[in-house]
Amino acid sequence: MSDINEIAASSAFDSRAFRRALGNFATGVTVVTAADHDGRKVGVTANSFNSVSLDPPLILWSIDKRSTSHDVFAAATHFAVNVLAADQIDLSNNFARPKDDRFAGIEYESGHGGAPILADCSARFQCEKYQQVDGGDHWIMIGKVVAFDDFGRSPLLYHQGAYSMVLPHTRMTKSAEGQPPSSHFQGRLSHNLYYLMTQALRAYQASYQPRQLSTGLRTSEARMLMVLENDAGLSLTDLQREVAMPEREIEEAVANLTRKGLVCEEDKRLRLTVKGIDETEGLWTIAREQQEKVFSQFSDDQLETFKTVLKAVIRL
Repeated sequence: MSDINEIAASSAFDSRAFRRALGNFATGVTVVTAADHDGRKVGVTANSFNSVSLDPPLILWSIDKRSTSHDVFAAATHFAVNVLAADQIDLSNNFARPKDDRFAGIEYESGHGGAPILADCSARFQCEKYQQVDGGDHWIMIGKVVAFDDFGRSPLLYHQGAYSMVLPHTRMTKSAEGQPPSSHFQGRLSHNLYYLMTQALRAYQASYQPRQLSTGLRTSEARMLMVLENDAGLSLTDLQREVAMPEREIEEAVANLTRKGLVCEEDKRLRLTVKGIDETEGLWTIAREQQEKVFSQFSDDQLETFKTVLKAVIRL
């Protein structure tokens, strides 16, 4: 009887929901590259990169068994893991979508085994192929690091189906109420505009995001609805530009929102349904209430100046 129950449970397993749950674990974004002895080059976007061992220095990542790039990775002696920086979203998208030549127009140089190593990354790891392990519908590729570069650039992150970036956590940096700064450097931070902006953003999100997530929508889905509210009739390409999400995640978010009856497609352009408009109005209500809660203490003139400064910074 237990075997029958296990089979029933297995057949009812929702792989899409499982993938969405995994999306709550924030990861970095990498482009893994390789070349075979014939000079064929491949590169794939992957967020499965992880460390394995310091002695010997081993790392791993995984590739879908259906990937057309696997043959080159299997034949190559080396591969390179290029950890993308926060401003390399376009590079991530380039290696995530099917293309005849993903390296066209891309700046790179050849590393160990001919594996392309990309410019302006956060870090790069050149690896000798160490082991390939069967991992269900993926191959787990383990590499022995033979060279690496540490550029220290802020990394590109991936969370809940959308790109993100590192910001300092307010709890780790906020001084206790009424206490003086812990050091002279901490005192100077209180006048640093970048530091103040990042802390203000984190403090604002701390109470805003939980309310937004209480609607049952992921951050990426809510963002998509709010973009459509302002610019109805967007194509998938338009959405990718506006919401900073990989094409695959946009397609999945669209499928989820369509299944919920919140969006529909007309002439290859996405629009809100009547139900979607109601849902989006609820999202804007949450956004407006949060804004009023935080900024009600300031005058209209102060807020207009604040908006002017922010818009000017964004245009830089």
